[in-house]
This record gives sequence, C-alpha cells and structure tokens, in this order.
Amino acid sequence: MKKILLQIFFLLLSNLALRAAANTQLTGHTRAGFKAIAFFTGRHDQAHISFVQEANAWFHKNSATAGFTYDTTSNWDNLNDSFLANYQVVLFLDTRPEKPAQREAFRRYMEKGGGWMGFHFAAFALTPSDYPQDWNWYHNEFLGSGSYVSNTWRPTSAVLKIEGFKGGTMTDTIHAAPNEWYRWENDLRKNKDIRIIASIDSSSFPLGTGPKPHEIWHSGYYPVVWTNLRYEMVYFNMGHNDIDYEGKTNQTLSWTFSSPKQAALILDILTMIGQSGTHPSPGH
Repeated sequence: MKKILLQIFFLLLSNLALRAAANTQLTGHTRAGFKAIAFFTGRHDQAHISFVQEANAWFHKNSATAGFTYDTTSNWDNLNDSFLANYQVVLFLDTRPEKPAQREAFRRYMEKGGGWMGFHFAAFALTPSDYPQDWNWYHNEFLGSGSYVSNTWRPTSAVLKIEGFKGGTMTDTIHAAPNEWYRWENDLRKNKDIRIIASIDSSSFPLGTGPKPHEIWHSGYYPVVWTNLRYEMVYFNMGHNDIDYEGKTNQTLSWTFSSPKQAALILDILTMIGQSGTHPSPGH
C-alpha cells in the first residue's frame, strides 16, 4: 500500500502534494488540523442512503487519528461563501447542489483554492432525469466526465489498476469493495487537465452480474478515480452499497469501506487535499 500511495503522490504532485511539500519545507511540518464539511441529501435510493450513513460514521471515527475535523450537513444552502470559509475541504457524498446561488458559491470556493472530494452519485447527470446535465462547469470542466451513460449491475467488487504519471501505467492493483460502476460520456484520457488515478483492471471482466446484458461489462476502459489538475479535487466513483431489494428487507449487503486498501486510499487522498488546499476567505 505504501508503494501505491507513493505513486499517487507523484501523480498528484503538480496539483495536490506540491503545496503540502512546499509547506513542509518552509515550516518543517505539514498543516494539521484541517476542517472538512460533508454535504449530503440521504433521501433517495437506499444504496446511497446506506453509503452516506456509513461514510459519515467512518470519517468521524478516523478523523481524530488522521488529524482533521469532520462536520456534516444536509442543508445545501450552507453552500455559501461565509460558511465555506470555515473549511479546507468540501465533500459531496451523494448528490450535487441544485440552486444557482449554491452552485456559484461552490465554484468560487474551488477557484479560490478550496479542496473537494466527491463520491459516486455526486457526478451523476442524465437528461432527462431528476438530475439533468444542466451545469456545464461542474460536469464538463470541473469533473470532465460529462453525462452519465450506463452502469454495471448488480454491485460487485473490482480490481482497480493504479495509473502512472502522464499516462504511464503501474502494475499495482487494489481490490475494491462492491460497487455499481459508472460509464461516462467523455473520454477522460483526452482531457489535458485530468489525471486518472485508478481504472477498472481488465482482470475484473466480466464485471457485473446483470440480469440485463448491458449491465455486464466484458471489455473497455473505465476510469473510477481521478483528479483535475486545475483544482484541488479528487472524484471517487465508489459509494453505492449492495442492498437486499429482492428480499424487500432493504438491508445493506456490502460496505464501501470494507476494503482496507480502498479505505486507506480515500483517507490518505483526503488528507493530501486538506493539507495542500488554500483556506478561502469571504470576499477574497
């Protein structure tokens, strides 16, 4: 795992780790005690609700030993300049902001150097749906992925390949927890601002169990973790737990943080973002 994290450090050097390294050289230590705020909705799809509950408990549990403060809110109106000025990192656990004022405040926060980590459905956009692609800056410029296209079913684990710097591929892999994996409209490999951190390894195919044939992937390239070098951000496609829908119990059958290497990857990248980001101030 240390080797993987070292490779990711170099992958993100020009964007995330550079500021942390510079701070270390100047002060003799990285900035500790950063504050993170997680936004969530937690009302639709039991798989996403289960993940939100799991993520909030897991981040709270690990925040003290990792040296940061973890707060949560389901009030998306808190996505404003004065509230965000208290935090170095914003997390979107399940959805995205919908109101123009919320979206504009988030864009300002990111353009001023704030940090962001998003999970799974936070990147979803499909027209027509309850979450149409009506925010070009977020989906095309910031995330780079564009609209959602399709997904695997049912949630299954996958082997993830850790990508190398400037397109080179490392041999290291990690085993992810079960997840519903997304496919996107845009080819992220063609975006000069995007660096892919992890993608589905070919050893995972066939991925998904169906029953519909298009819900099973047999080949192709699917990025699942990436950063945009213009911002202090990382997106993780993970965040959809398996649920007993068929038995009508709505019980959680899998957990996103059950994979130790995946959980460590998430926590270490969050720490990188928190230590490297700028602390935005209202009106500046």
